[in-house]
Amino acid sequence: MPLPTPPRKKTAKAAKSAKDTDTKLFVLDTNVLLHDPTSLFRFEEHDICLPMFVLEELDNKKKGMTEVARNARQASRFLDEIVSDAPHKIEEGIALDSAAYKNCTGRLFLQTSFIKHELPQHLELGKADNAILGVVIGMQKLHPQRAVILVSKDINMRIKARALGLEAQDYFNDKVLEDTDLLYTGVLPLPPDFWDRHSKDMKSWQKEGHTYYQIRGPLCAAFFTNQFVYKEDDTPFYAVVLEQDDQTALLRTLTDYTHSKNNIWGITARNREQNFVLNLLMNPEIDFVTLLGQAGTGKTLLTLAAGLMQTLETKLYTEIIITRVTVPVGEDIGFLPGTEEEKMTPWMGALEDNMDVLNKSDEDGGDWGRAATRDLIRSRVKVKSLNFMRGRTFLNKYLIIDEAQNLTPKQMKTLVTRAGPGTKVVCMGNIAQIDTPYLTEGSSGLTYVVDRFKGWEHGGHVTLMRGERSRLADHAGEVL
Repeated sequence: MPLPTPPRKKTAKAAKSAKDTDTKLFVLDTNVLLHDPTSLFRFEEHDICLPMFVLEELDNKKKGMTEVARNARQASRFLDEIVSDAPHKIEEGIALDSAAYKNCTGRLFLQTSFIKHELPQHLELGKADNAILGVVIGMQKLHPQRAVILVSKDINMRIKARALGLEAQDYFNDKVLEDTDLLYTGVLPLPPDFWDRHSKDMKSWQKEGHTYYQIRGPLCAAFFTNQFVYKEDDTPFYAVVLEQDDQTALLRTLTDYTHSKNNIWGITARNREQNFVLNLLMNPEIDFVTLLGQAGTGKTLLTLAAGLMQTLETKLYTEIIITRVTVPVGEDIGFLPGTEEEKMTPWMGALEDNMDVLNKSDEDGGDWGRAATRDLIRSRVKVKSLNFMRGRTFLNKYLIIDEAQNLTPKQMKTLVTRAGPGTKVVCMGNIAQIDTPYLTEGSSGLTYVVDRFKGWEHGGHVTLMRGERSRLADHAGEVL
């Protein structure tokens, strides 16, 4: 039987052109690199193209100490490494694979020649956005068999591209979730037949005022550690998941903080989720707590009350440190007279409002007693700016990060890694109120930590649903 003839070079070339057709060519806008410098390595087997205007805009943005300037410098360093290791023929594309990014098998193309393009007359020539669109049109004509796609964080740029008949996409790699409705809430309602399906071979015992249930059943696989489960019927049941695997789970009943005997600095929980929150905040085994909720759900008040209780009463923490994002993030807080704390005061209106509520709860001491309590609290509550957090370590502190939805994942990592032994970190915010450019509900640092920390034995999360500010605020939230 004759041996099969080996494939000729022509066949190999045909295979290569087929591969080129299968892979896409992404033209990156400058804002993608300014948002995530590692985006160069995030397109796996597909090729990327950088127009010359992108390099010029990176050069213009690299000066300064802002997050954007840092990202511009990092993107330039990555490009320098890629181009330095490449062969002399840049026109053929430079391989992007490296030891750190092994999944990246595509190539980088730099615009090395002027691409003659016919843009509509109403588009202003010389403008960077229009020049990039011209490159996309030029690349489409050069590679008619390939999908050429513009990637931009700028919504108007994408609309303009689609109006010209070009394919354009957002940069999705930074998004933790496509749909924030799927974000972990930390709370799970139990079905009506829960006990019928999970009570076989169940063990229960009491210890330190709590009842423990060792259960077995199909729902156990859906639980996360430190998730709250509840069942509201004739005999309400509220518990937290301590351990779980595919078949079994260990549940523990909660401390009832809705009762006045368990009040925290004079504050009691007004609804189910607030009770869950206080169980997390008052548990010394939980090091990291995230709270999501609309305005008026009680995030700041509950967090401060639990902090004061554990700092001044039980002495678990030495002091409370409060920080929040001063939008724009990372800018100087100014060369104005005053200390760091005095400069941060205008941003801390929410703290002052909640302090007033917590001080009013001390009715026994009268005005003098309240004044003394206020001074004592002031000595233990420190307000810090985010700008000076890098390099610090907090020991036995109660760290509150307010308005955390305006942090990028990188900034969130910088803050959370400040925690030393005995420190509790509480992040809270409302992902519907993001003020930072380029951040969305799906890419916020708060969404990032909620998703990454779910199921960790020393972390917990609760999404607060019900506003408790006033009947006016609740009605306004519904109808306006």
